[in-house]
Amino acid sequence: MHTLAIDIGGTKFSMAAFEGERLARRESRATDRQGGREWMLAQIAEIGAGWQRQTRFDRCGIGFGGPVDFERQRVALSTHVGGWQDFAFPAWVESTLGLAAVMDNDANAGALGEAVYGAGRGARPLFYMTLSTGIGGGIVLDDKVYRGADSYAGEIGHLTIRPGGPECLCGARGCFERVCSGLWLEREHGRPARELLREEAFVERYVADLALGLKAAIMLLNPARVVIGGGISKAGEALFGPLRRELRRQITAWSRARIEIHPAALGDDSVLYGALALARQGPGL
Repeated sequence: MHTLAIDIGGTKFSMAAFEGERLARRESRATDRQGGREWMLAQIAEIGAGWQRQTRFDRCGIGFGGPVDFERQRVALSTHVGGWQDFAFPAWVESTLGLAAVMDNDANAGALGEAVYGAGRGARPLFYMTLSTGIGGGIVLDDKVYRGADSYAGEIGHLTIRPGGPECLCGARGCFERVCSGLWLEREHGRPARELLREEAFVERYVADLALGLKAAIMLLNPARVVIGGGISKAGEALFGPLRRELRRQITAWSRARIEIHPAALGDDSVLYGALALARQGPGL
């Protein structure tokens, strides 16, 4: 079976061709935020049509960087790129590329990818957090994503960690995403997160906020493992060591909840592998 996988992010989008479970081909392009949805759809159509001349795809999986109404298979909105609100992206893929498609938000897709193929194998429940342009979360029970009653379970990025704090793109104040995501770190400090995280003093301040958000997930869900993906996670032990220490300090003293924090094993491909797993499961799961 041949699967087309699509990962729509805030700063780039990626596409991959899978032969069975083997990633056979991959391409990423930077997002043109000014071009909006129509620019990106044209790019996806161009790449997909070109690949289809060489590979006959059987299905398509999509991880989208924003809230998704899973039951209706529509994008709810994107706070990073305009034009996506209430858009039936899988239906567009089917009409444009002739492929049955299934979509979830990128954090859920990343969670599924790491759960089935990466750092979350054998660990259930699994909590996955993407720490990149924005912040999102995904919960995997057995090998299925837990989406909640209305597709919005796992939205850790919009927990309030600083009441009355700075305004988030969602309109609330003090959101986890507003305080700790790459977009806002760069806007407030004038340098990308990868540079800031080379400074030990910055990391010590940063993990205090990061641990506040993760503590909520750990105390609420008691996951067997937490896996963190996204661009900021590439800082490695310079980030993960201080984060584990801060979590041990913050977690309620009587709690024996596990503090097992791992970087994503699939790197930039977590969402693509999750899109593969999603396409194999189909829209009913």
